[in-house]
Amino acid sequence: MNEVPLDEWASCSVIDVARSLLGSTLRHDQVTVRITEVEAYEGESDPASHAFRGPTPRTQVMFGPPGRLYVYRSHGLHWCANIVCGPDGRSSAVLLRAGEVLGGETEARTRRGTVPYEQLGRGPGNVASALGLTDALNGAELSRAPLAWHPTPAGDRSISTGPRVGVSGAADRPWRLWLTGEPSVSAYRRSARARPG
Repeated sequence: MNEVPLDEWASCSVIDVARSLLGSTLRHDQVTVRITEVEAYEGESDPASHAFRGPTPRTQVMFGPPGRLYVYRSHGLHWCANIVCGPDGRSSAVLLRAGEVLGGETEARTRRGTVPYEQLGRGPGNVASALGLTDALNGAELSRAPLAWHPTPAGDRSISTGPRVGVSGAADRPWRLWLTGEPSVSAYRRSARARPG
């Protein structure tokens, strides 16, 4: 698998960037996570994307520049984090769905409790929680403190693909990608409101 450097994200497909993110690491507030599962969202051409209807105060960061976090509250309960990868003016982002905690397990457990190790970063709300990501980091650059992102791709590891979790629009697009066999990867749950396409 070929790594796509951050400075080339704006000219690549969101799927290529999503693939490239698998195996890379993100560090924040003493916790380091290796990204094991992602979902791609293509903005205004993707009915499942928050940016489908164009820019709003909430989604403005999704419209570039690439290499920033888009952080939002899911169902009023959990923070979720996306990595913006489209060029200025065109929205696309990759949701961090799961990760393995490589460093800072004690700090991650203060946020996640006494769950099994492989569940510390399983699911988008949990990986954001383990890392301590909130809306205070919306728009933050991956390459600048307090974040530290390292593009360490998965190499020759097998990557699996499947439909995205819990979305109603374009539910069957195989835009969920994960490192095959990783115990931190979340379970697939199809939305009851899912529409094909």
